[in-house]
Amino acid sequence: MYYISRIPPREGVRSRHAGHAKSTMAGVFDIDLDQPEENVSDDELEEVKDGRCFEVNGTNMDDCEKIEISEDNVNQGTENIRPECFELLRVLGKGGYGKVFQVRKVSGAGSGKIFAMKVLKKAMIVRNAKDTAHTKAERNILEEVKHPFIVDLIYAFQTGGKLYLILEYLSGGELFMQLEREGIFMEDTACFYLAEISMALGHLHQKGIIYRDLKPENIMLNNQGHVKLTDFGLCKESIHDGTVTHTFCGTIEYMAPEILMRSGHNRAVDWWSLGALMYDMLTGAPPFTGENRKKTIDKILKCKLNLPPYLTQEARDLLKRLLKRNASSRLGAGPGDATEVQTHPFFRHVNWDDLLARKVEPPFKPFLQSADDVSQFDSKFTSQTPVDSPDDSTLSESANQVFLGFTYVAPSVLENIKEKFSFEPKIRSPRRFLGSPRTPVSPVKFSGDCWPRGPTLPGSSTLQSPTELAMEVLVFLLKLIHLSIHIYTRLKKKKKKLLFFLLNIVK
Repeated sequence: MYYISRIPPREGVRSRHAGHAKSTMAGVFDIDLDQPEENVSDDELEEVKDGRCFEVNGTNMDDCEKIEISEDNVNQGTENIRPECFELLRVLGKGGYGKVFQVRKVSGAGSGKIFAMKVLKKAMIVRNAKDTAHTKAERNILEEVKHPFIVDLIYAFQTGGKLYLILEYLSGGELFMQLEREGIFMEDTACFYLAEISMALGHLHQKGIIYRDLKPENIMLNNQGHVKLTDFGLCKESIHDGTVTHTFCGTIEYMAPEILMRSGHNRAVDWWSLGALMYDMLTGAPPFTGENRKKTIDKILKCKLNLPPYLTQEARDLLKRLLKRNASSRLGAGPGDATEVQTHPFFRHVNWDDLLARKVEPPFKPFLQSADDVSQFDSKFTSQTPVDSPDDSTLSESANQVFLGFTYVAPSVLENIKEKFSFEPKIRSPRRFLGSPRTPVSPVKFSGDCWPRGPTLPGSSTLQSPTELAMEVLVFLLKLIHLSIHIYTRLKKKKKKLLFFLLNIVK
């Protein structure tokens, strides 16, 4: 999510419709950074890379998590980047600290290319030490980390009153929206997304970075349907073997128990979150939810993990091993890290080399009409007139020193941005799996004559083939059956009542 502001703490079971009021492109773009209740600063001593310790109390910049950025260790490039280099096209999101725009570069290298531009107001950020630290941390990590499944930072620059981050435009939108449309994923579909995410997490861990905010809203899709991890404001750097941190941060439903207990945590928290995400994909909700935050936390710390009966043995085993409350025995917590997760039987059919090279076809490919297509984003924002307010604020010289070294240009990234859009007419995407959700099956191949060609326009009378109609009916029935089983499991009713319930649905 290029989210301008974080989604507020969710009460009870998340509603994919009600909980998604903000735009799709803004969690690289976390503009409302301050979350007093969820992201409080560390209240214990932390180990840092040079061996010195400092106490965090969140009251001034000297007490914050330090991110060293100087003019000597950033790539400023040879291009003079400024706001006038970009044409504003659409609004993708907005919040208290600024906006996110879809933009087109109109001069210099990469002229004509589409990007996402995150604009932050300095005066708002410097009011809170944590927000300043998060902003600098995100910019620093985005410069350092380059990976096929992590969003690319193209430029970073500033004016007297604003900060600008130019990132690749991820036209596929959020995985959250895809999950909302489908309700649940088949295991093969979930396997694809989880595999790509595990590679991104493994890369971060190799660099001593723990992510700490994995959830569907922070996973975006590019124009081909491959995942891109976004929103690095809550990351923690310099966490290697034996090092722990105590910051209370993240989204409650996906938080590991050791974060909630503030007992110290390391990279193992990301594997718990991957398990919670997997459960969400396969069942329609995170594994532990309550009527309010306190009850949700109590369930995460104490309740038994309930697994729906339709899950395969491999899926059940992986969930159990990822969602272990004892972090040291959790899958991925050992020296193998991501390799431990990726060698689990649930991923037995994954060709990891092909996956990293993005040669594996994604289960969902966005239907895009052009490079600046915004159909995967919230029309609440994209329908607004894009206007970047005048930069009339002035910070003191000392306040501006906080952002020294923010400027960055990535010409090598620009050279490699050659997205290949297939601008085909929009048609309905065939459901890839015809089998029961109890058993993963291989994608079904369809002959070219089975599906209607050309666009399906409003009011048109394009006829469905018998295969298509039968498949849609079957998928609809499978979803109803899954829902009934899910409700039955939650309510713990007797098997006889379930049988009658299923028979009534089928009728």
